Amino acid sequence: MSLDGLTLEVKKLLIEVSNLPDRTPESLDDNASLFADGLGLDSIDVLELVVALDKRYGLKIKNDDKGREVLHSVQSIAHAIASKNSEAAAVGAMI
Repeated sequence: MSLDGLTLEVKKLLIEVSNLPDRTPESLDDNASLFADGLGLDSIDVLELVVALDKRYGLKIKNDDKGREVLHSVQSIAHAIASKNSEAAAVGAMI
């Protein structure tokens, strides 16, 4: 899947799990922070998003600096998924 496709999927997932019914994927800035001045997600929203990303994409996000980088924006999440998929494809090609 293309990065644009992943970005759109992440936006839809974010709207679904974070209960943002007044938002559309098009209204979300790819690079806006998910926290405070950006979308203003709280800790429960983030926890639900982390669980949903793990279930849908197998993306494991830890509570560390790398995890905070991944959860910075929609774009950073999409890049993390794409990177994980590329690594999995490379391993599959070696088998």
